[in-house]
Amino acid sequence: MVRLYSEVLGAEVEVPESPKRIISFSPAATETLFAIGLGDAVVGVSAFCSRPTEARTKRKVGSYNTVSRELLAEMRPDLIFTVTGYQRDFALKLSKDYPVYPLELPVSVAGIADFVVKVGLVAGAPDSARGLAGSMLRGLGGARVHEGLMAYVEIDLGGPTSFGAHSYITDALRLLGCRSLFETERREWLTPDLQEVLRCDPEVIFYEAKMYSTFGEARLKELLRSRGWQGMRAVAGGNCFLTPGPLDFLAHHGPSFVTEAMPWLSERLAEAATRYGR
Repeated sequence: MVRLYSEVLGAEVEVPESPKRIISFSPAATETLFAIGLGDAVVGVSAFCSRPTEARTKRKVGSYNTVSRELLAEMRPDLIFTVTGYQRDFALKLSKDYPVYPLELPVSVAGIADFVVKVGLVAGAPDSARGLAGSMLRGLGGARVHEGLMAYVEIDLGGPTSFGAHSYITDALRLLGCRSLFETERREWLTPDLQEVLRCDPEVIFYEAKMYSTFGEARLKELLRSRGWQGMRAVAGGNCFLTPGPLDFLAHHGPSFVTEAMPWLSERLAEAATRYGR
């Protein structure tokens, strides 16, 4: 057994050298565990852990902050991953009875790579995790930069949600040369003032619907029309982009944010730049 200090808990967490019964309540941690070769050690996940597809075959033990204590007792986990933020109190309660290691939510793209390394260090696969993090960061070297564009990002998290300075989404756009509408707001997320968005008139809009919804392009056009946004530069110029697929895409800080979401953002920004003649 090894004892690992957790800044979040303010205490040491005792875990096996190589945990064999891992439960993850973090979709990002779950994706990372599979990516570093520890998928077989994962015995349980949250209802929102959908990456990779193999994770969907694992036993669902709860949601973001709920769990069946009887089920946990039956499964006898030797390591539980959570994150901070919305799961902090949940982690503190679980840690009284189980080896819980809460991971800090990343505020930057580099923080996502750090998140990957921490998962590997705690779960006993540091070399694989460092290799994955290194390849993620090296891949950023080929990203196209699109200086000058301003984008508005909205994700439906039970209502319109946008992102400020303390968000990895904002950081990713900056790395791609794009300013985010609320990048000076010193917080992670916010409920946007839709009239302010209209007044600021962003050149690009990225929209992510609620996870698992059947929201499509037609509904996005109707949503923008209902807000009176038809005359905005992004809408009139055809630069409103709906994220692909039914899963969290931008609202997911696992490795695929760097390997899939950022290239997608770069391609959409390139399209927008071309339309603006830049």
